[in-house]
Amino acid sequence: MRVLVRQVGSGLGEAVLATVVAVVVGAVGLYAFSTVHWPAFDSSNVTRALTTVGQAGAAVALVGSVVLIRMRRWAWMAKLLSWVGISGFVTVTLGMPLAATKLYLLGISVDQEFRTEYLTRLTDRAGLHDMTYAELPPLYPAGWFWIGGRVANLFGLAGWETFKPYAIVSLAVASVLATVLWSKLIRADWAVAVGAATTAVMVAFASPEAYSAVLVILFAPSMVLAWGALHRPAEWLEKSSAVTARGWGAVVGTGLFVGLSGMFYTLFFAVAAFTVALMALVAWLAVLWQRRAVAVHRPQTSTGPGAFALLWPILLRLIVIGVIAAGLTLITWGPWLLRAAGGGPSSSGGSALHYLPESGSHLAFPMFDFSHPLLAALCLLGTVWLVLRAGSSRRAQALGISIVALYLWSLASMAVTAGGATLLAFRLEPILQVLFAAAGVFGFVEGARAIYQAIDEPARMRTATAAVAVLGALAFTQGIPAVLGTEITTAYTDTDGNGERADKRNPSAVQHYRAIDAALLEQTGRPRDRSVVLTADTSFLAYYPYYGFQALTSHYANPLADFAGRAAEIKRWSGLKSAGELQEALNHCPWRAPDAFLFRRSGDEYTLRLAEDVYPNDPNVRRYTVAFPKTLFEDPHFQVTDIGPFTLVVRR
Repeated sequence: MRVLVRQVGSGLGEAVLATVVAVVVGAVGLYAFSTVHWPAFDSSNVTRALTTVGQAGAAVALVGSVVLIRMRRWAWMAKLLSWVGISGFVTVTLGMPLAATKLYLLGISVDQEFRTEYLTRLTDRAGLHDMTYAELPPLYPAGWFWIGGRVANLFGLAGWETFKPYAIVSLAVASVLATVLWSKLIRADWAVAVGAATTAVMVAFASPEAYSAVLVILFAPSMVLAWGALHRPAEWLEKSSAVTARGWGAVVGTGLFVGLSGMFYTLFFAVAAFTVALMALVAWLAVLWQRRAVAVHRPQTSTGPGAFALLWPILLRLIVIGVIAAGLTLITWGPWLLRAAGGGPSSSGGSALHYLPESGSHLAFPMFDFSHPLLAALCLLGTVWLVLRAGSSRRAQALGISIVALYLWSLASMAVTAGGATLLAFRLEPILQVLFAAAGVFGFVEGARAIYQAIDEPARMRTATAAVAVLGALAFTQGIPAVLGTEITTAYTDTDGNGERADKRNPSAVQHYRAIDAALLEQTGRPRDRSVVLTADTSFLAYYPYYGFQALTSHYANPLADFAGRAAEIKRWSGLKSAGELQEALNHCPWRAPDAFLFRRSGDEYTLRLAEDVYPNDPNVRRYTVAFPKTLFEDPHFQVTDIGPFTLVVRR
């Protein structure tokens, strides 16, 4: 027990220190960027150039860390340099291109809209609550958004304005935590190398979805940890007198990661649980195979424990991992499960799983994706290493089983399309890229060492190898802004909560949101979180914490809200003949009725452009318009105000 406490305590202590360093580096860097009036990224190369300079500086810090580790000097300085280098890399690679905008990657468009809405909701109130619907607990995991909401509330910022700095700093923190975890599993210098490489891949391909990217970067070391917890043949087959924690520290760490996944991202939680379960099965089969091999080669030796006796210690660890994960997951899922168990309306079907883009219809092979040649080369090297070292390296085994699990999930996702849903496997591609990249780093360092020894260890070989690695890394990282070009450009072309576009061009209709908010507060006389607004311009709910009567799409709607029923009710309201009938319908609405309507004007009608699920089509959403005659609101019970292209109708 003492060994376990020491292991877990040491790891957590180092993780806390690394987190503090990453937060300081991220906060200082972003603040420094904000003090200068930069040109827009899509109209100038200045910020792109400065990003490259910052990346080179981060590389110097990381190289310095590896040199100190190799020299066995100033161990804590080496760790500090690695944390500063990795967190600085994330900060400059994302923060510098976005320095002239208040919005994060993808701005407020598409899925980033509902993510911002969620952060705005949890900034307004600390309790867990659905992002859109009043009086409902959330189904969508609130972990990342809840922390961000508390950060925004602490500094007195709006949720939308906090999104960018919080996303960047959280990615910096997750990256240094992954490096710390790697350092507990492998050599310290290798840990810095694999931590830096996987961070670069994560930033390039996963960072637009920040709340999942923090899990992407932690997935590979966590699965290596899980394999160490579950596959311990020496302890299963024979009694060991060594004083160790016998893998229970790894059990705790694995449970924490799976539980964190449940709090942050449901899909990754399911995939992590599936991968760990697959590892348990493989570990048991491997021990049985090893026992059989011993019996064949040494028949006079006792065969040892039976099959179930060998399964039990693996199963026990799997149960403990599950208990830890379930305890954490229920923090965010518990309220929704309790409400669902008590009965209530639900939408028909499982539209959250109704999405199959082209990338989800085939298996991803990053080693042959020549649109990113450096990544392809690294992943190809990783593939070779995984095959060569599958029988002798626990790292290769853990990464290999994880990759197999992702491919199995992808095949299952494609298979279940015949039943009318998917398993959203296309969202796992960043994890796959990071796993192969991690394997590629191990393949590079082990391959370079083998060549070094084979050619009689020339003095300059190590220096040449290091130079190739650093130059290749810089070549890849300086291209990351180009990989994220569309996402960065959208952050400059979308109109922010202040009604401004960062590229200084004319803002969209969002510029009128402030006036709409002021009118709502004045006419309702209530705080924002006590009003329900029916609008198709749901980005308004991303900037201001009003509740919505209907969500952006059914795919992110709470099943307890009955998205389809609400859509039918809105359609029914639009067909009523008089203001009195509408008022009566609102008074007897089966849900909390709208306190206000935010329409667009079109002739003699007010319109809402709503969405419906049309899966298996791609795109999976069809937009349609519901028109309300203006005469429905010509009544003293309604106060009508025209603001820009909008019409605000408030119920009195």
